[in-house]
Amino acid sequence: MTIGLGDAPGCALGDGDRLDQGRSSLFQTRAGDQLLVALDVDGTLMTYDEFLSDEVRQCVADLRAAGHQVVLATGRPLVAVLPVARDLGIDEGWVVCSNGSVTARLDPSAPGGFVLEHVVMFDPSQALRVMREHMPLARIALEEVGVGYWIDDVFPDSNLHGLNTIVAFEDLCVRQTARVVVAHARTAGPDFGEQMRSLGLIDTYFMIAGTRWMDVAPTGVTKAYALERLRAELGIDPALTVAIGDGGNDVAMLGWAARGVAMGHAEAAVIAAADEVTLSITDDGAVPVLRSLLDVERG
Repeated sequence: MTIGLGDAPGCALGDGDRLDQGRSSLFQTRAGDQLLVALDVDGTLMTYDEFLSDEVRQCVADLRAAGHQVVLATGRPLVAVLPVARDLGIDEGWVVCSNGSVTARLDPSAPGGFVLEHVVMFDPSQALRVMREHMPLARIALEEVGVGYWIDDVFPDSNLHGLNTIVAFEDLCVRQTARVVVAHARTAGPDFGEQMRSLGLIDTYFMIAGTRWMDVAPTGVTKAYALERLRAELGIDPALTVAIGDGGNDVAMLGWAARGVAMGHAEAAVIAAADEVTLSITDDGAVPVLRSLLDVERG
């Protein structure tokens, strides 16, 4: 299913395996409850150099075997989520990609191993012209869902996944997309943010290997937005939702979940949005959280 912009929503670290549970002491489950467990990928399940531990793989497998819905919820495009899902042994279920703009159902019998369930597309043309005015040296990419990106120039090495097709800037302006990605995005003045908001869009900045990047997507389209749609479709009780994340793009998701867990290395704003804090990615902080969910089944 594809929708347009007009349909988008308005919307103390532990030692060893001990969690700082904070507000999530109120989170209660019983054996037999089906959980929706939303997991960020980079910096949560996987290190930034893309190492995934056997402990994470085993926990994910055990949760799925117990009947829970384990959903990868990431800023990665679909084309970059599929290999992570395969590495985790997930070939069925759902993934939320591109920070909530794309939801896909994994199906090993489908072409490419997936079926697009929900995609928020928008016309980026006005936003692209504003970017070109404020950031003339920036490199711009539009996501081509399930394939890769259309780009206006060569991007920094290894930071865009999938097939990258170079096209003229004016060609970018006539394409619909789920997300705009900008590299070498210098900090623009307040007028830029105001212009984005007037177009119904939101700009988010982040760093990769010393390069400043920016994502642009419809306002209100977040991981939380996509996960709530999925939760309702699956009929899972809102009180049985869990999320783990480490980045600014996880804040809404952590607030949405009945049990929101921030990684120990997360910034203060992310931790403030969570119910509890686990260990950092270097200590495989997702593992004790996932084990705690399994302990209910085993208890």
